[in-house]
Parts: sequence; C-alpha cells; structure tokens
Amino acid sequence: MNLRLTAARIINEVTNGRSLSDVLTSSLSVIKEPRDRAFVQAICYGVCRYYSRLDVVLSQLLKKPMKAKDSLVHALLCVGLYQLMEMRVPPHAAVDETVKAADKFNQPWARGLINAVLREYLRNKTMIEESIKSDPESDYAHPLWWISSIKKAWPLQWQAILQANNNYPPFALRVNQRHMTREGYLAKLQAHELSAHIIPQTQAGIILDSPMAVESLPGFAEGEISVQDGAAQLAAELLDLQPGQRVLDACAAPGGKLTHILELQPDLSACIAIEKEAARLSSIKENLARLQLSAQCSCHDVGDVNHWWDGQLFDRILLDAPCSASGVIRRHPDIKILREPQDIRALAQQQKALLTALWPLLKPGGMLVYATCSIFPEENVQVMQAFLATHEDAKEEEILATWGLPCEVGRQILPGMDEMDGFYYGCLRKRG
Repeated sequence: MNLRLTAARIINEVTNGRSLSDVLTSSLSVIKEPRDRAFVQAICYGVCRYYSRLDVVLSQLLKKPMKAKDSLVHALLCVGLYQLMEMRVPPHAAVDETVKAADKFNQPWARGLINAVLREYLRNKTMIEESIKSDPESDYAHPLWWISSIKKAWPLQWQAILQANNNYPPFALRVNQRHMTREGYLAKLQAHELSAHIIPQTQAGIILDSPMAVESLPGFAEGEISVQDGAAQLAAELLDLQPGQRVLDACAAPGGKLTHILELQPDLSACIAIEKEAARLSSIKENLARLQLSAQCSCHDVGDVNHWWDGQLFDRILLDAPCSASGVIRRHPDIKILREPQDIRALAQQQKALLTALWPLLKPGGMLVYATCSIFPEENVQVMQAFLATHEDAKEEEILATWGLPCEVGRQILPGMDEMDGFYYGCLRKRG
C-alpha cells in the first residue's frame, strides 16, 4: 500500500465534496499499522489546512491548469508539495514515494509531471516561497472569500482569526463530575506523569499539554472524561438545569452536549435527543453507553415537529444549529474547501426556520439556548435579532460571563480565544 496514494485519494474525495472525517474513518480502517495511519492522517489534515497555499504554488509550477478529470493527480501533487513544504520527510523520500504513487494511475504522463513539478519546487524553493507571500490566499492559507468575509465581520480581529484557524487545536477534555472533581482528575493525570491545565471559563474543562490517544487516558473507558472543547462545554452550563425539568437537545449528534447535560443534572424528568442522520445517532448512543447515561433518542428532522413531538412542553431547549462551522476550522480544516459563499445565507434561513419551529415547544418561563460554532454575524446575532423582532413573547436572557465578546444579543468566542474554539451563544426566555 502506498500511503501517499491513500492520502491523495482522501484529499480528492474532500475536494469533490465529502467531509474529511467521513472519508478518513473508512480509509484508515484498512491500514494496519498505527504509525502509517498517523502519517496518512497528518498529510490529509495538513493538505486541507494549507490547500489554498499549495494551490497557489502549483499555479506557479504548472504550465497550465489541471483539468477537472485529473483531480486525483492534482491531489497527489498537493500531497507531495505538503511534505516538502511543511513536513520533516527527507526531500528525496517525499519525491520518490510520491512519484511511485503515480504508477497506480492509468495516465503514464502523471509520473513525469509529478516528478518534474516536485523537483522544480526543490530547485527554486526560496524564490517560490518568497514570491507567494504577496498572495493573500497563500499568505493566510484561506480562499479569498473566507478572508474577505472574516475581515468584514471582525475588522479588528481578522488576522488573529486566520492565524488561529491554521494552528493545531488543543486537546480539550471534560471531566465527568459525577465521578470526580476536576482537581481530582488532574491529580490522577499527574500520577500517570501526564500534565494538563484547567480551562478557567468552564466548570469541568481541562487541556492536556501533549495530545495522545484518548483510549489511553486514565479513566476514559470508565466514563471519567470526554473529549470536548471548552467553548462547547458552555452550552450545558448556560441551560441552568434544575431537577425535574424536561429538556430537548435538538440536533444532538455527536452527543457531547447531551451527555454533559445529563452529567450536570441527573434528576431531569426527561431528556429528549433528536438527530436527523441515523449514522450520527449511533455515535450519540455509543457516547451514552460509555458514560452509562440514558436519554430518549430518535432519528428525525427536528424542524418537522409533528413527526416526533409528543405534545409536552419543554423547560429547556438547546438548539445547536447547523452552521458554517467557521469557528472550528482549526479542528476541521476541510471546511475551508467544502464551504461556498452562498452557504452562509442558506444556513441562516435554516437556523431561523428551526428557531421558529421549536419556539412553540417551550414552556412560558422556559429558556432556549441557541448555539453555533460559527463566527459570522449572519448566523448568530442577526438570527437572534430577527427572531426577537418577530416574537413578542421572547426576550433576551443576558449572559453574565467574562468569556468571549459581548454582542447586541448573546456572546461570541473567536477561534483561539482563551484556548477555545469559535462559538456563539444566545439565550432566549419565553415570557410567562
């Protein structure tokens, strides 16, 4: 098995519309050696992270643009360039193994092209890397529309956001406080010679100083910890859960926020989890089983209320709405490839529709927490403002916190702020 070819095939599928995590799950399962799996994963994440930069370099090295039918050759060129530009792979090994991968193609010309392009880069590396600094897409490693959109939304912070998007994310964990305190788990890590520090904006969050396989962490199998970014941990905390309440987790996969709800308040009268995709519903059930928690899970479009709602009102609703995921690019760099400018407006319409559909299910005096992992106002504060303008029985519940930035409605965390992902939260109270 040629690992570079495997990586190129994965990248090719991403550039044709599939998510990196979905393709990796199936592709890595056939690679036996953990070291080989890690190598392929590192290449794929790296190529996605720097795809815009690699594309600019290729445009200088190729005499003419690649044809759409040759997208796999283009992907293999990106794999070869990424090794030469960003990895510690010896140049001769990167070139030779990448060229060998082309032998698997039915296009004899591909081997010669890949060999010529990669060797041309090595001969003129200094000159090429200097010339691409003047190209924004290369310099910031984002498509131009991403740069423009982020600059418009955050004129003071846009460069910091772009830089944060290209950084590797911290390995954040949530301590299950039904089992032990955060301090207790930190002591347990120390006993295993593992160092970590708390996420002070959260009640249960910690960051492991050096990432490792989560299955190897003490207490993982026993449900003592879960992998969850600090910003995502704020959702359950904002719900202000009380015993006897009936709670809805809309769009619940993969279940991190749902399990946190159940950890924080074990005495709910009911906790309903709705997820549209059957495969993602399975991940919710796996998380519940590991943590020995239970919830009423069902596979439905949460906006199609008549097909799943039993008519009983909820005290709390968490709407973790589908969004551009523009706040979690550092974890999912393929987002930069998969998203299109028109997606933002379409997602905002979907978010408004979900809010409108779920609002009648909330009790008078109840609270809805609206969350996205987006940094675009069109998906966040503007959605909240439009909803409040058309629903007299809704009022903002001010978030009294020090994390993030205050918005006209809700609060926004930008990527990398306090070591957290980019998230937006808005809380709505239904008038009694």
